[in-house]
Amino acid sequence: MRHNIKMTDFSMTPAIKNYVEKRMAHLNKFVNKGLEELPMCYVEIGKTTNHHKKGELFKAEFTVHIGKKSFRAEAREEDLYAALDKITEEMTEELKSFKDKTVSLTKKGGAKIKKMMKS
Repeated sequence: MRHNIKMTDFSMTPAIKNYVEKRMAHLNKFVNKGLEELPMCYVEIGKTTNHHKKGELFKAEFTVHIGKKSFRAEAREEDLYAALDKITEEMTEELKSFKDKTVSLTKKGGAKIKKMMKS
C-alpha cells in the first residue's frame, strides 16, 4: 500500500512515523492482493488547537482509496497514539466489511456459473 503522511501543527518524529507505518501495515492484510494498482492511504495527523491545556487535542485521519472506492476514518483524542489506535480499529472494520462483501459476491457468482454449467 502506498502512503502519504501529513503532519499539521507539529513535526514528525521517527517514533511517530514508525507507529503510523505499523498501523498501516496492519491494514494491509485487508486489502485485496490482486488489484491492478496499489491502494493509496492518506494519513493526516495534527493538533486541533494550540491554546487549550485540556480536552481533545490530537486529530488523526485515515483515507484509503481502493480503485474507485474510498474509505475514511477520523478520531480526536487527548493522546496521539490513542487516536491512531482508534482510527485503525475503525478502518479495520470498514476494510474487513468491504473484503467480506467482495469475497461473498465472488463466491455467489461462481456458484451461479457452476449451476448453469450443470443444467
